[in-house]
Amino acid sequence: MTSQQESSMTLTFRCPIELDGLLPPPVPAALGVPDWFKAMPSQAFNPVHSRVGDTLKRCPPFVDAMTSGFLIPLICDLRVENGEFTWDNDLPPGGEVGFVRSPVGFHDASQVSGTPLFDADRFLIKFHNLWTIEAPEGYSVLFTHPANRFDLPFTTLTGLVDCDLYHDNWIHFPAHWHDTNFSGVLPKGTPVAQCMPVKRESWVARTATFTKEEAQRAHDLTTAIYRETGIYRRQFRA
Repeated sequence: MTSQQESSMTLTFRCPIELDGLLPPPVPAALGVPDWFKAMPSQAFNPVHSRVGDTLKRCPPFVDAMTSGFLIPLICDLRVENGEFTWDNDLPPGGEVGFVRSPVGFHDASQVSGTPLFDADRFLIKFHNLWTIEAPEGYSVLFTHPANRFDLPFTTLTGLVDCDLYHDNWIHFPAHWHDTNFSGVLPKGTPVAQCMPVKRESWVARTATFTKEEAQRAHDLTTAIYRETGIYRRQFRA
């Protein structure tokens, strides 16, 4: 066993035995970056400054958010036409454990009354996930929309689940289908949620003013970043 494996933490994803090999598995987010990100240039001409500059592809915080944790995939193709959702999902019946067979369910608008998501004439969808998720002791899991995936026609709601304690049932993902003009197929395997383990700890906020030394460090770093690209990536990225 390598030192990296010894220091790694594990999220355990389980599914009913009848679904083994039929469900697309969760994938490390680093392996699920979209094609548009792979194809985008690392640099582009900036007409404001009249020079070539780095794009978001060279922004470590942007990239690290997209590649952290795991992606939960859509369990089958989902066809959308004129606001109607259809699918063909040939799953076997449940055995010792019953499970849903559809890729999506729906929430009545009343469940988001008083929120910006409310629309009396529209349902919220709920992506069904058939993997239970167990985290190590002391860890919760943050579930959210796949980071920076503005190309997807929906927005998954964000939730935090204590998966070290709650791991014997499924966690499904409510989402707002914001692209009302979408027509076509959302393919099996499309990421519908990103999950990232979070250690439960108590935090307090402290405010302070710069000391003389801290002010000098901030000045020096700001100047260096202005003069040279890639400072964060080379010197401060963990």
